[in-house]
Order: sequence, then structure tokens, then C-alpha cells
Amino acid sequence: MGIATILLDQGLITSEQLEMALMEHRETGERLDQVLVKRGMVRDDEVTRAIGEQFDLPVIDLTEVAVTDEVLQAIPPQIVFRQRCVPIERRPASNGSPGALRVATADPFDLSVFDELRLMVGCPIELVLAEEEELRNFIRTHYGVGGDTLEAMSRGRGDTDIADDELDAEASEAEAAQEASVIKLVNELLFEAIDSRATDVHIEPYENKLSVRYRVDGVLQRANVPPTIHSFGSAIVSRIKIMASLNIAEKRKPQDGRITVRRKGQEFDLRVSVIPMLFGEGIVLRILNKSAVLMTLDDLGMPEHIVTTWDKLISRPHGILLVTGPTGSGKSTTLYGSLNRIVSEEIKAITVEDPVEYHVGGVNQIQVNHKVGLDFAAGLRSILRHDPDVIMIGEIRDKETAEAAVQASLTGHLVFSTLHTNDACGALPRLLDMGVEPYLAASSVEGVLAQRLVRRVCDQCAEKYTPEASELPEGVSLEPGEQLTRGAGCKNCFQTGYRGRVGVYELLRVNEPIREMVMDRANAAKISRQGLQDGVLSRLQDDGLVKARRGLTTVSEVMRVTTV
Repeated sequence: MGIATILLDQGLITSEQLEMALMEHRETGERLDQVLVKRGMVRDDEVTRAIGEQFDLPVIDLTEVAVTDEVLQAIPPQIVFRQRCVPIERRPASNGSPGALRVATADPFDLSVFDELRLMVGCPIELVLAEEEELRNFIRTHYGVGGDTLEAMSRGRGDTDIADDELDAEASEAEAAQEASVIKLVNELLFEAIDSRATDVHIEPYENKLSVRYRVDGVLQRANVPPTIHSFGSAIVSRIKIMASLNIAEKRKPQDGRITVRRKGQEFDLRVSVIPMLFGEGIVLRILNKSAVLMTLDDLGMPEHIVTTWDKLISRPHGILLVTGPTGSGKSTTLYGSLNRIVSEEIKAITVEDPVEYHVGGVNQIQVNHKVGLDFAAGLRSILRHDPDVIMIGEIRDKETAEAAVQASLTGHLVFSTLHTNDACGALPRLLDMGVEPYLAASSVEGVLAQRLVRRVCDQCAEKYTPEASELPEGVSLEPGEQLTRGAGCKNCFQTGYRGRVGVYELLRVNEPIREMVMDRANAAKISRQGLQDGVLSRLQDDGLVKARRGLTTVSEVMRVTTV
């Protein structure tokens, strides 16, 4: 009985779907079950169960398998990569006979391969089935991302180092970077980062290793790549530079570029920064999902009392509203969500951004271009002649941009922008440090929103627990019997206990006493005390702790992100 017959008998596919899949199978030669899965006619796990029934093989969950290094070494890596099978367990020996080696595969069709494998390892082979995706993840976890490509490259290269030809190093590097194996390796690294929901990829050269790390949910974690990747560091750098249209011969100066890639129907914009370091060139790629859906303030986790006050501020006819926080804290996303709440046929909104991360309907968006002199200040001066009601400046970085923003707000425009400060109260002294006159800053700034992103507790492995008193920050206590939530760690969250992020917020509404303090050049601490006394300041940590008590995040995560 074939797989198709089993799937038909179980009612998982229809005769019409089978006929369509058979036509594609005949045209491409692709396995029938893989065509069915690719076309969404049946799930991977359903096909695996059907194959198990056809071959009378047990189906296992590879995510629950713990395997020793000794077992992993039973089959050479090149065989694992080529045959897509993995050793998972060594059965105990009995009656002088060697114990069987349990091998997981998603493709048991060519049984002669496993006969050869039995001869190679010198013991019986016991086959079990696993889902294709689980098998790929298992191989990536235990043999490294791009392990099969690096294995093939190492065999093909022998003892010769890629791009190490002293006579013509530049030509050699360009040639190496265009090799199919290097292209495949770089693609695997980038796609693994995208699939892991990473926002940044760090490729860092050291004397005896090449480090690859992904920033996922705001935290850097080491990518699982084989140690042999170090030998191909220069080829990887050259390939990325070619993709970003950079000069591969220039190794002494920093360079910036961009790459556009498509993955699973979505388009991603990769911002590339290359900097020469002691043992080679280091690369950081910022990943922006151009297909991402614009998030609302409610999606971001802004609490209701802050949304109410913020809505009043963004409905004003003029003034400056600032969003502050470190890089990657979601400031731009908050500004986009705010713009989206007020844009209408009656309001003209223009932005100057670097880069334009989302396309907002009804908003005129300008991309900064430093090569032609179009920076934030120049863009702001130009758009004032376009009769806007609302202006968004990506970031206030210098005195010129700050003064232009102030002048725009004083001439009847509502100005949104971002600023790099630790909290909301630090924004006003920061403007004064940039050179803005105190009376101008005091009369133009209406409100400052500070924010951070904390990791969400994974909803697949969330569990309640009673924390020790030492785990809670000073001054915080729980009600008798009250419990908090944490993630135990599972395959959904890569065993971290967290998946996704949510914002925590702090809002300062500028009132008359605070304006007077700005005129007197008061520091952030004094402004904070006045804001709390007047009830116009809500604090970051307070919002974070509320979210921890609601089970959205953990206390330790709130303290990690909000402690300054």
C-alpha cells in the first residue's frame, strides 16, 4: 500500500488533490509526499505517520530525544548530511552481539542505503521515523548551521586556505565568494537568523575562531555553527560585501550597505555594517521585515492609562512629542502606531526617516540620503514648505536637527521624534546639552514617552511559581498566595522560557512647574521628583512589574531591562 493510498483511505487528501500532486510529481520528479506537503494539502506529521504505517516503523519526537556525543560520532557527519539520517541511541549488547544503533530518518525509501550503513558501523541498524522539520532542526542543533556545506567545502579545499593567494588576493577572494558552496553557506546563516526571529546577526573574527551570534528577543545568543567555519571567514565576509554592493578590496575603512532577501514569501531588508578589526572584518546585519504588519499601540502592550494620556498629546495641534530609549527598544514602532492613530484626510503627515521601516498609508515618507546631503535637518527644513500638519523626524541627533524641530513646533506643527536617553525625564536636559535654549525647550516639548522591550513568557511552557522574597526588588511584595509566571523552556522558545516581546512604558506630561525647572536647567532627578509629586509621571519599572504580576513577563526580565 503506497503513501497516497493511505492518505486517501484516512481521508487526509481528496482524489482531486492527489491527481494535482501526481501531475507535479511527473513534471518535477519530486517525491509525491513532499509535493503534497509543499502544496499544503496535508501536514508533515500526517505524512510521517502514513510512511510509518507503510513501512511498519515507529514514529518518534526528536525534540524529546537526548543524545550523547558517543552516539553522534557513530555515523560520520558527511553520511548524516548526505543521507539525512541521525543516530539517536545505542541499544545495549546482548549474548555477545553488538547492540543495535537506532537511526532516525524522514526518508526510509532507499533501504539499500541503510544496509550500507549497517556494514559501515558494524552493528544492526534499527530505523525509526521523524518529521522532516524536526530532523533538520536536530541536524542544525548537533552538527551546526551549514554543517553539510562546510563539510563539503572542507573536503574540496584540502589544505589550501580560501582567499589566501598572495599573488592575487583580491581576485582570489572575489572568486571564492562567488563559489556555490559559499553562497549556500551565507544563505543558510541568514535564513537561520530570519527563521529564529533574530533582529541582528553578528559575525566576529577572532584569532582562532569565527563567532556568529543572533540577537533574538533583544538578547544575543551564539549560533550553532561548526568550528570549521573559521577557515572560511574571509570568503563569508567577501560574499556578504558582494551582496551589499560593497568594495571587497577595501579592508581598512568601515563600510555600510544593504541587502534585500526573500524568505517564505516575505521580503527582508538587511542593513550591513562592516568594520575592520584586529583579526579581520567584523559584520553586523540589522534585519528589517519589510512585509511586517504595522502594530497598534494596544498590540505593543501600552497600558490603558498611558494610551489615554498619549492620545490627548498626539491630538494637539502643535508641540514636540519625544519617544526615548536605547537602540532596538521599539521607539520607531511606537511612532508609527501613533501616526496611524491620527492620520486622516484632514491631516497631512510627512516623515524623514533612516531607514523607512514601515510603509504607512496616507503618510508622505522621506528616506535620509547622506550621500546627497539629505539628513534629518535638511529634510525637516524642506518639508516645512510642503504645508504639513504633523512631522515625524526619525531621530534628533544634533543641535541643528533639535533647533529645526523646535522651530517647526513653534510655527504650528506637531512634531514626533526619538531621542537616546535612559528615561523620560532625561530628555529635556539632553536637549539643553545639545545647545537648545532652555526657553525654547520648555515652551515646545509637550510630552516624553520612554520605553523598553521585555521578553514575554512563552505561552507553551508557562508555569506558575511562588518566588522567594530575595527574587523580588526592594519595596515590592506579593499578596499572600499570589504567584508569578515563568517559562520552563520548550522547543517553541528554544528552551529559553521566553518567546516574543512586549513594551513597558513611562510617560512624562510636561506641566508648568516642569517647564519652570527646565528654564532653570534642573537635572533629570529633580524633574522626576516633581513629575511624581504632580502625578504627571508614570515609571517604567512600575509598568513592568504590573506586567510581571499579570504573567506577561518575569520580574528578573523587568529588572534586567529597566535598571539604569
